[in-house]
Amino acid sequence: MLIRPREGEAHLHIDFVPMVDVLFNILIFFLLATSFKQLEREMQIALPYAAASGPLSATLRELVINVTDGGDMIVNGQAVAEADLRGMVTSLVAGNPGQKVTVRGDRTTAYANVVKALDICKGAGIQEPYLDTVLGG
Repeated sequence: MLIRPREGEAHLHIDFVPMVDVLFNILIFFLLATSFKQLEREMQIALPYAAASGPLSATLRELVINVTDGGDMIVNGQAVAEADLRGMVTSLVAGNPGQKVTVRGDRTTAYANVVKALDICKGAGIQEPYLDTVLGG
């Protein structure tokens, strides 16, 4: 006995073939794009010498100043006196006028300690020192 669906019931069919086709095309595209990049790196090119050679752009390293609850200023894990910090920031600005500085103050420290670190940065030539805070909790 053959059971036929009723006229009111429509059989839904989702066709995944177009989606699979698109995924394979994307996969092929990325495989080809990465292989071209690899071929470009493996080319044997004799580069010329330069008298004043160096990297085209030096990566800028951000200076982070941590202010503890006691008011001590810590840079790279070591406590730094105000005069030493001023000299450090001044030398960094002399080498790179766009030097980035972040000041992170402990939540229990007096605000005057954080302002002291920001004042040292501004006095040394940092245009916009960044004050780091934690949102929430």
